[in-house]
Amino acid sequence: MFRSRRVRLAAAAAAASLGMVAAGALATAQAAPAPDGAVAAPRAAAASHRVLFDNTEAETAGNADWVISTSQPDPLGEDASPSGEKDWTGALSSWGVALQKTGAYSLDTLPSGSSITYGGSGALDLKNFDTFVLPEPNIQFTAAEKSAIMKFVQNGGGLFLISDHTGSDRNNDGYDSPKVINDLLTNNGVDNTDPFGFSVDSVDISSGTPRAISDSSNPVLNGSFGKVTGSTIADGTTFTLKPGDNPNVKGLVWKSGANTSGTTGAFFVTSTFGSGRVAIWGDSSPIDDGTGHPGDTLYDGWNDTGGTNAALALNATAWLAGDGTTGGGGTTPPGGGGGSCDAGQLLANPGFESGSTGWTASDKVISSSSGEAAHSGSYKAWLDGYGTATTNTLSQSVSLPAGCSATLSYWLHIDTAETGSTAFDTLKVQVLSASGTVLGTVGSWSNANAASGYQQRTADLSAYAGQNVTLRFTGTEGSKLQTSFVVDDTALTVG
Repeated sequence: MFRSRRVRLAAAAAAASLGMVAAGALATAQAAPAPDGAVAAPRAAAASHRVLFDNTEAETAGNADWVISTSQPDPLGEDASPSGEKDWTGALSSWGVALQKTGAYSLDTLPSGSSITYGGSGALDLKNFDTFVLPEPNIQFTAAEKSAIMKFVQNGGGLFLISDHTGSDRNNDGYDSPKVINDLLTNNGVDNTDPFGFSVDSVDISSGTPRAISDSSNPVLNGSFGKVTGSTIADGTTFTLKPGDNPNVKGLVWKSGANTSGTTGAFFVTSTFGSGRVAIWGDSSPIDDGTGHPGDTLYDGWNDTGGTNAALALNATAWLAGDGTTGGGGTTPPGGGGGSCDAGQLLANPGFESGSTGWTASDKVISSSSGEAAHSGSYKAWLDGYGTATTNTLSQSVSLPAGCSATLSYWLHIDTAETGSTAFDTLKVQVLSASGTVLGTVGSWSNANAASGYQQRTADLSAYAGQNVTLRFTGTEGSKLQTSFVVDDTALTVG
């Protein structure tokens, strides 16, 4: 929109600071994949991935029993050294015990009666976790909870959603899990445009054995907990993919007969949002281990030989928590990671939703002004756009671990009133040393690159591994027509 930025300077406002999530948990030593359908032996643990299971949205209503233990928040209160699924009580106990036995995960449950928060001071606030598991939520999230979930993912968290069939309203409040999840995607106040790139179908598929796609490089399908060949349905649903809303959405497991190159019939899907990762499953039966509270009617999908459900659940948890360098159609850091590097995202406040926290920027560059739309959420970094000779900067210092690959990514929208191919206004992305010396220019754009909407840009920063560097965006505008360089949803991923 060819508008001088001067018109909207007064609209800029600073956001309140929120706690940030460290997106990449420390990597663990990888064991060889288990045979098809088997769960691999526990891996040697280097550190803990932090996983929070939800129990605030009627996850135990009716015959549902979607908890890892009756001891909440800490399942170790029931048994500090579980060796089998019955050592903890709940239909998800096999899932929890399998993670606990690796020594690489710390697990908690958000108990019934609690609220989902992000950026607060409580021990169970999402900022303290790498992955949040929502197993068939049956109560509509509050506005504050929806915002918390979305900001958690946007700032680097992993979200594991599990839906069920339409009509699976366990507590008879008018909301089943498809309605709850679709409401989260379209009415969250952070990004209401199906930002994950999928929606839940209103169907009830009574049975089936969906099959996995062939993708030997995908860490969810080929993770350290085993190879995934497929799953099972016992009254479940599917998802419609919307790659136009998010090109990173990817169907990994598909209903029998579905076109795996199409957009309908996906049963297990991964995606990204901001700096975070998302996975969703179309049925709760595959994670049900057949054990739980007395009187509940349960189904043992965890051990169903018709699918490789245990491997799928555990590999996906590991990927969401930071293990693996690819997934959901995302970008693999150059060199593919490996070695002793800890896969993760290093930038603080990568989507600018906490205002200037973590960044050094020219006055009013980080803004929620409606003059230019954010890629997601409300805030973005808007450099230049004044139509006068102006230089704006945006920077953040970071330490790149030695021996690791590193990739800088960011979404860039260029809006200009200039015409032709002459570069009158420019944006440079540079890496500076600790003393301020320019080590390299890793991105160079101008008014000639203007286009509608955002484009994702990436740069390989592996050459700077082992150094303390500053990433700096510098927008320089000439003295006549305006060019706006709008940056959002940044990430610096190492592996």
